[in-house]
Amino acid sequence: MCGIVGIYAYSPVNQDLYDSLTILQHRGQDAAGIVTQDNGKFYLRKSNGMVRDIFTLEHMTYLRGDMGIGHTRYPTAGTASSAESQPLYVNSPYGIVLAHNGNLTNQDTLTEELFRTDLRHVNTNSDSEVLLNIVAHELQSLGKLQLEPADVFTALTKLYQRCKGGYAVVGMISGYGMFAFRDPHGIRPLVYGERVNKDSKTEYMVASESVALDALGFKVVRDVEPGEALYVDKNGTLHSHICDNSREASPCIFEYVYFARPDSIIDGSSVYKARIRMGEYLADKIKRTFPDHNIDVVIPIPESSRPSAMELAYHLNVKFREGFVKNRYIGRTFIMPGQAEREKSVKQKLNPISLEFKDKVVLLVDDSIVRGTTSRKIINMAREAGAKKVYFASAAPPIRYPNVYGIDMAVKSELIAHGKTDEQVQEAIEADWLVYQDLEDLIRASTPSSEEGKRKFDCSVFDGKYVTGDVDDLYFKRLEEARSDQSKVQNPKDNSRCVDLYGNA
Repeated sequence: MCGIVGIYAYSPVNQDLYDSLTILQHRGQDAAGIVTQDNGKFYLRKSNGMVRDIFTLEHMTYLRGDMGIGHTRYPTAGTASSAESQPLYVNSPYGIVLAHNGNLTNQDTLTEELFRTDLRHVNTNSDSEVLLNIVAHELQSLGKLQLEPADVFTALTKLYQRCKGGYAVVGMISGYGMFAFRDPHGIRPLVYGERVNKDSKTEYMVASESVALDALGFKVVRDVEPGEALYVDKNGTLHSHICDNSREASPCIFEYVYFARPDSIIDGSSVYKARIRMGEYLADKIKRTFPDHNIDVVIPIPESSRPSAMELAYHLNVKFREGFVKNRYIGRTFIMPGQAEREKSVKQKLNPISLEFKDKVVLLVDDSIVRGTTSRKIINMAREAGAKKVYFASAAPPIRYPNVYGIDMAVKSELIAHGKTDEQVQEAIEADWLVYQDLEDLIRASTPSSEEGKRKFDCSVFDGKYVTGDVDDLYFKRLEEARSDQSKVQNPKDNSRCVDLYGNA
């Protein structure tokens, strides 16, 4: 999962891009980068690390221009530290830069095609570089000395015919303009907005989440449609085109569970409201399955489970308390590259307030359970703090299948619920009682009221149904080789670096 942003304006965009990336930092903490354009020349700064650590005053001064794109990276394969930070650049044709959120499920086939047929070289294992080269090839195959908006859409239509998976992309063509597009299923989020400057000129912004637009004073226009491409030409005119309307919209439901900020609205649905409803429906399930419960207090595991936990406690008529203090300077354990690192960070990340646990029957609420080791450690922390019993509630259903559309959610063998009953998971995480959200209720919680019963989602991590239709056992085998914790241990970390467009440190 990554964060992307693009801004077309009439004044320097470096600060706005920086501010956007800090707002989208939750979507990727491994690396970040910004490219701006000024008089047909690109200016790039990217490196491993957090946004605040990558960009100094010197870098910000260097990033000149009124148009630019940015990226926060969260790797879905290999190590967590990598030189494959974005945006990426190719010089022919025209000069193109690109930033990408998602994952191509047919990356291997495309890489072979690029080499054998398109005569283009891919130098990394990044599917983002594959996307960039396909954009470049399809534009070059048009043979145009001067690009028109229709040419950009023609090239992207051909890209849609070749690429499978979940992706949201933003990029720039030197001397021409900025483009953005979203996969045919709308799996990965993308939204755009407008801002009128002091000279009454309209400026444009695209980003992974609406909260980034809100913070910069852009009015959200709408989500980019599945299969739609946007293009802002050099004169500042916005063009849009549906390049592929053959698929049914199926946005990733896990955005609402965990990844997106609660103050974002994705595909017309408030993330905060969705999480509130998750708590309400989970409380209803507890009332059905455990009507005579003896819960003394409901405690969230910070941060994303808090809205669900508050609403759950309200509907159960049980006290809600903050029982854990979170160290905000420790990265998400979910995103860390290996199990040893995740386990090491749990105690550094959370510290219990013993007063809220001592001699009480506690219901801990988390957004989801992935590998289960973090859940088990937190449950044991609650016991050590004095809890009589520790129950556990997940605002999401059991995660039994890997995510293949841009979330590094482990391989099957590393998912605690894969091949297990709820009772077996309960025993594995050492809870006294475990309750999961029902998938039907999660879908209902994440659906806007106006579309109740109509909205489709990608729920593959819960039901194993992959909407692109190209995920099989062979794909999972390759996935295991690339994403398992063992593979990440075997692949040494790359040195952090900052490069210019031509690879110079």
